[in-house]
Amino acid sequence: MSLNSIREVNFDGLVGLTHNYSGLAHGNVASMSHGGLVSNPKEGALQGLAKMKSLMDAGYAQGVLPPQQRPDLGALRDLGFTGSDREMLARAAKQAPQLLRAVCSASSMWTANAGTITPSVDAPDGRVHFTPANLQSSFHRYLEPKTTGRVLQAIFRDEQHFAHHPVLPATPAFSDEGAANHTRLCGEYGEPGVHLFVYGRQAFSGGRNEPKRYPARQTLEASQAVARQHGLSDAQTVFAQQHPEAIDAGVFHNDVIAVGNGPVLLYHEMAFLDEERTLDELRAKMSTPLIPVRVPVAAVSMEDAVASYLFNSQLLSNPDGTMTLVVPSECQEREAVWNTIQNFILAGNNPIGEVIVKDVKQSMRNGGGPACLRLRVVLSEAERAALTGRVLLNEALYSDLTAWVNRHYRDRLATDDLADPQLATEVLTALDELTQLLNIGSVYPFQQG
Repeated sequence: MSLNSIREVNFDGLVGLTHNYSGLAHGNVASMSHGGLVSNPKEGALQGLAKMKSLMDAGYAQGVLPPQQRPDLGALRDLGFTGSDREMLARAAKQAPQLLRAVCSASSMWTANAGTITPSVDAPDGRVHFTPANLQSSFHRYLEPKTTGRVLQAIFRDEQHFAHHPVLPATPAFSDEGAANHTRLCGEYGEPGVHLFVYGRQAFSGGRNEPKRYPARQTLEASQAVARQHGLSDAQTVFAQQHPEAIDAGVFHNDVIAVGNGPVLLYHEMAFLDEERTLDELRAKMSTPLIPVRVPVAAVSMEDAVASYLFNSQLLSNPDGTMTLVVPSECQEREAVWNTIQNFILAGNNPIGEVIVKDVKQSMRNGGGPACLRLRVVLSEAERAALTGRVLLNEALYSDLTAWVNRHYRDRLATDDLADPQLATEVLTALDELTQLLNIGSVYPFQQG
């Protein structure tokens, strides 16, 4: 297998038709502070597609993952609502409006939480391994894993190349938020890597070093279980605790405070509880020298880090050995952050040589930046050829998806609109068409009877 044939593909989630601002995510400052605003699902979907298209045009491999079926009417039935779809939506809106908002959440757009992936070069059996995240820490996200698993198995279907594992038990002890708390560090993508798993708490430790204001969403036990599922050895893994003060400042996932790519780890001073031990262990286990890029709190405060999502940026490798940092436009709006990018990160002794600014405000207002919107999957040429469906972005697919969004999405959605039975009908019509457009088969509950 040629190293040059192995590439990282960013699979971005399409923003769903029910994208709204309900403020559901406790500990996500942006989500909570924008709760109740009127959203624009069409603009959100087009912003996401525009980001994908620009990266595709720049030569990066780009994939697409579909949104989930929302409202989740099956969840309402499981929770005791009866009658027709119209009747259930009306009763939920009257009796449990927060529950209705939860079953309408479009949070699956943040595919960094879809699961954890180990590339074939690191796996003992030479296959790409997938574990969907259980997302048990919040009800609206707990609804995602079953469909996520079906989607991943539909696209990565070939058992010769891909292995799928069950979701971890949906209990607090095994709380798993997926790749948002996992970073693979390596030389070239095709070289063996070291997997950095970041957790917020230990389920069986008696509550030591835990945040006090917001919950820690990832457990050490969950990270260790995923590593075992994928066959990763001690020599291939580093488990580091996220700093509890960062979680209390609104850093609900590690990818809000650190981003890694190749041998580069761009991170905030407050990212890890034991920074020195984390770096030392990475250095000891990596076959390529680690390149840490540490941003001190004196340069970027925790408030600025969370508001700008500087570290929730995409860090991408270029053929000439340099890297490009894709940041949300909010980074330009914070002077300290923009100065740090220009005068410290780009000017530093590291491969990051370019910054690209993207407008993803519809996503950002719910607490998801460029890195939240994508799931990183390292694939060989043969593995890319084995993908099922039409999911790797090209000009024709971009054109078809843009037209699909323009046909089906609303340009205004208030939380009161979620009870509209016509919205539910619009979603089913659009998703049925999307699965045919992507050629991925029947992955939604309504398509499976």
